[in-house]
Amino acid sequence: MGGGAQGREGTALNTVRVCGVGYVSRMETAALDETTSLKESQLAAWLGERRSVLIGYSGGVDSTYLAVVAREVLGRDGVVAVLGRSASVPAAQSESARAVAVERDIALRVVETSELSDARYAANPVNRCYFCKSTLWETLVPLARELGIETIVDGTNADDVAEYRPGAQAGTERGVHSPLALAGLTKAEIRALSRARGLSTWSQPSAPCLASRIPYGTVVTSERLAQVERAEDQLRELGISGNLRVRHHGDLARIELDSAIIAEWLQPLNASRLVAAVRAAGFARVAIDLRGFRSGSLNVLEGVVAA
Repeated sequence: MGGGAQGREGTALNTVRVCGVGYVSRMETAALDETTSLKESQLAAWLGERRSVLIGYSGGVDSTYLAVVAREVLGRDGVVAVLGRSASVPAAQSESARAVAVERDIALRVVETSELSDARYAANPVNRCYFCKSTLWETLVPLARELGIETIVDGTNADDVAEYRPGAQAGTERGVHSPLALAGLTKAEIRALSRARGLSTWSQPSAPCLASRIPYGTVVTSERLAQVERAEDQLRELGISGNLRVRHHGDLARIELDSAIIAEWLQPLNASRLVAAVRAAGFARVAIDLRGFRSGSLNVLEGVVAA
């Protein structure tokens, strides 16, 4: 519930960085810009055909971008962003989402979701996200009806469509639209367009819910979620930026960092600081995963998707 922007600084190889997706030549970047602009125009046209929209909003890259474009097209009265708040969403993420909405003058509603009270979600099956999103949309659909809004949208992008995302089914079943995906906008393109608008979220790491750190079959509890949140907050305070996951394996915390900084945090002094920070969150043992950050690594571990 909004692409790596193209950097403007060249290198000796005449390349520019696209956050998270490697390098492309300047000629490729120019072509990407033209294509991306066309996709954005298609997004704006789709939104313009609606009187108003309610957005499942997380404050992440995709939903923020979508909310800002919708605000531009439909005006303030035509957009309501709804932020779901629960134990599975880090407090810092919720606060950041609020701040961006205020900065961009987007009408915001905050609703409490109660996915932990659903035994099917708490059991943590491989389709856990389906039950989480079902809870969210079962809250937002009546709210949209109450506000007189016919169109409900989410921040699913074109890249997401090819990934294992059982939560998407819950939205489809309830008539939720995914205009970013419909326009063919990829994560990299959304980051680029966000940067062009001066959105602080353009370089923000992906931030799935805290339950994604708990292996399937291990019961999701508010205590485990809080433990993961404390550990990740502690590591951020050490200065670790970029992608970061603290995977919860009982008394063991498995730390995933961007590959480029693993060697730095394996240095004895830094490693001891990292271990102390994570132990302070309640873990007895700490391991740095030498394979580095991998989005959805628990899906691979459990054989849900191919490695």
